Amino acid sequence: MSCVGSHLEMAIQKYWKRMDGYIIIDETGCPDTAFNMASVNTNGDLKSPGDPPDKKVTEADAEKQPLSGKKEERWWNTLMQVAVPFFIAGCGTIGAGLVLGSVRNWEVFLNVSAIFVLVPSLSGLKGNLDMCLASRLSTQANLGNMETPREVISMVVGNISLVQVQAIVAATVVSMFAITVNAITDRAFNGSYVLLLIASAVFTATTTCFVLDFVMVLVIFGSQKFKVNPDNVATPLAASIGDIVSNSVLAVTAQYMYDQIKISLWQPIALMCVYYSLLPLWVFIVWRNKYTKSVLMTGWTPVISALFISGIGGIVLDQAVEKYPGYEVFQPIVNGIGGNLVCVQSSRLTTHLHQTAILGILPEKTRIVEWPWKTLFFGTTAAKVARMLLVLAVCGQMIFMVVADFIFQGAVTIQFAFGLTYVMCSMLQVMMLLYLAYMLIHFMWKKQKDPDNAAIPYLTALGDLLGSVFLGLAFVILSIFGLQYGNNVSGT
Repeated sequence: MSCVGSHLEMAIQKYWKRMDGYIIIDETGCPDTAFNMASVNTNGDLKSPGDPPDKKVTEADAEKQPLSGKKEERWWNTLMQVAVPFFIAGCGTIGAGLVLGSVRNWEVFLNVSAIFVLVPSLSGLKGNLDMCLASRLSTQANLGNMETPREVISMVVGNISLVQVQAIVAATVVSMFAITVNAITDRAFNGSYVLLLIASAVFTATTTCFVLDFVMVLVIFGSQKFKVNPDNVATPLAASIGDIVSNSVLAVTAQYMYDQIKISLWQPIALMCVYYSLLPLWVFIVWRNKYTKSVLMTGWTPVISALFISGIGGIVLDQAVEKYPGYEVFQPIVNGIGGNLVCVQSSRLTTHLHQTAILGILPEKTRIVEWPWKTLFFGTTAAKVARMLLVLAVCGQMIFMVVADFIFQGAVTIQFAFGLTYVMCSMLQVMMLLYLAYMLIHFMWKKQKDPDNAAIPYLTALGDLLGSVFLGLAFVILSIFGLQYGNNVSGT
């Protein structure tokens, strides 16, 4: 074999060592052994030229195939690892709904309706930014790239700085969107309200993201220590406090700024000057970091696009909260649960691709567009986890619905018609999100775009939009038949 061929073989061996976590060794140690790219089978193992071809995997057995170079994760381990943080996250979404239900009558929410447009977008930032951070770090942990303290510190500092840059820019953009929508719908413009909205949005986004970033780092390190797959726990635990912290900080900050602008405008102006002066420092740190420099240059399209998608959901919330009592209580629950579950699936699918495929090349027997039942129930590697997530969605939504109703009303007032319609709408949202996640992630991988940086913002934003629309349709349909939420309470 020529020298060129020998170097090619060494490069192949080094690549599969990096990708799959194990070393490929030529048994003979001879540089003249004849291997080529065809000698590497679909699992990344070397085979001799005389070996039979790889056994073809039928569609029925596709979901049984383990990750290359990894021991297959048992379904009950996956279920337990996902279920525990999922129900913890559910408590957070209930809290977020109750916070929104209690502050809707505050003076700032009554007089500055654009605040409601900000709610889904700022809550969605945990998906746009913090869940992307969780997915990136989870992938690096599963690939074994978080071993040395120096690399870990560099990775964490770079990613936290990146999230701060994105949070400041994203909050400014979404506040301008809310101002524009409010000016069009109310046909009025108030300059002091512009300062209030921008200052509140920037402070809420940066503070919430900063808190969640440190939670993410601790969760991923804890997952490694206790031998738990961080893909299963990191994103739901981030969401468990993300919604309630975001809604609480936004409500308190907006009300405080509303009281201050009646006296003077210096406080919102000073707050904005502080954060915008820190922006160049965060950009410099990110630019000098090898883990985040590329994301700083290319990661803006999904973040900004997702903000506008979530903003449309905010318009739905703004309109529905005035007509349908109780809508603001259940909207964060529907949106949060759907976003949490699709982020788990997205993170797992991306890690699977990183472990078993080359960016730009899909694994064998994998298609971008697949039949829905194959991605949700049976026929692909994603179906096994998708089934678990759908079961969790049904059980979780029924429990969270009853608990939220009991806390908000002081008693269980859920009628059968409302409960059935609510669960059906939330299930439709989750099923659509899981199906879209499968196609979007494989499409991005085929186009050589890392889904860790781009997929989750679109999916969580679509979750906010679909959840808001489907829940709104449920309230409209129920009101037509006189079965709207809280109807039996008002009659008692």
